[in-house]
Amino acid sequence: MTPFDSVTARLILLLAETGSIGRAAEREGIASSAVSRRVSDLESRLGVVLFDRSAHGVRLTTAGQAYAEGCRTVLRAIADLDAVMADFGSGQRGALRLACTSSALTGRLPELLARYTQKHAGIDLDVQEMGAAKALLALDEGRADVAIVSDNYDFSRFEIRPFEDDRVWVLVPPDHPLAASIEPRRDVAFDAVLDHAIVGIHHAGSLDRLLGDAARAADKRLLESLRVESFPALVRMVEAGFGIGFLRSTSLHLLAGTDLVCAPLAEPWALRQLLVARRKSTPLSAAIKSFIALCAETYVPST
Repeated sequence: MTPFDSVTARLILLLAETGSIGRAAEREGIASSAVSRRVSDLESRLGVVLFDRSAHGVRLTTAGQAYAEGCRTVLRAIADLDAVMADFGSGQRGALRLACTSSALTGRLPELLARYTQKHAGIDLDVQEMGAAKALLALDEGRADVAIVSDNYDFSRFEIRPFEDDRVWVLVPPDHPLAASIEPRRDVAFDAVLDHAIVGIHHAGSLDRLLGDAARAADKRLLESLRVESFPALVRMVEAGFGIGFLRSTSLHLLAGTDLVCAPLAEPWALRQLLVARRKSTPLSAAIKSFIALCAETYVPST
């Protein structure tokens, strides 16, 4: 029997994620022909077709979905075995692979990581910035040990604890019709701002989903004038008068040097949390345990 090939298994999962041989090859730094050959050889050996191929890309077949889930199980087991072996050492060496959102990196996480690395100088730190959905997928597939993400996702497969409280704020230009009615640091109702043009952010990202759900609950829709992919760009476009915007409190430092008017949203749903997530019932190395403990020790609930 041919032994399990972890390289090919990771390629299968990457193809399932990207839907493209070219993008998968680019991510792995190998030729597209090498990716195609590995997949073809595997299909020939297994006697099944793993991917439907078309001009638009590749998609897992039913057999491919079963094989991909098996790959995730095996790769998680390999990652867990590595964590167990790391604990046989002194605990002063190891690795921490962290997947986190931009909101986490603009909040208290950088200072926390600096404190962590000072105390654990022998730990190799790998910080990956990505959207919350991709961070949880990386966690599920064993490509990350810990994820720090917003709280509006399905966490049934994970163990979670609070990392940082994070309220949603509205920001408007000083000459905007809303500016006169917004008092700094005073709550403003979501309904009071919904009828104005909005600069959107990160399609299908956690903040976008949160605002979209709240608008639908109010039987309204967000009037997006345009959409950007970064919070600094959002601030600049609001400054330029393209509409109002929404930021999490962890990103309010981006307003420094601007004359934008801002206030927190009043609704309970606007007070969210960033969460520390890890896979349930999996072994933890000393490096991961220390980081999770530090997160818990330094968390201060919002008053």
